Amino acid sequence: MRLFHFAFAFSLSIAGSWAFAAPNAENGKQLYAQHCAACHSAEYNGIGPLHAGVFGRKAGSVPSFTYSPAVKASSVVWGTDTLSQWLADPEALIPGQKMWMKVEDANARQDLVAYLKTLAKSK
Repeated sequence: MRLFHFAFAFSLSIAGSWAFAAPNAENGKQLYAQHCAACHSAEYNGIGPLHAGVFGRKAGSVPSFTYSPAVKASSVVWGTDTLSQWLADPEALIPGQKMWMKVEDANARQDLVAYLKTLAKSK
């Protein structure tokens, strides 16, 4: 029985080391300022489309932004999973799109997505 308890405790300690941290929107805001703000904004279109109200929005649907034909024709709706996939590898999610940036770190992606979730629709 003692061996079982040891094995159980050991498996929990290993599982804990592989677990992701809880999403941190404040860290995501900092990452956004460092890595995304050169092309994107919550208030206006830049090189990339505005991000206000991105959650629940169909990809390619900001009326005042010129998207690639691939994004415009996609059926992607932005949510936690699709934004994470996009940030990990935009070309894998929507082949033919124009964004070249990738976020390889899974924790950074989840923090960025947590921040994007806080951006209300612009008025």
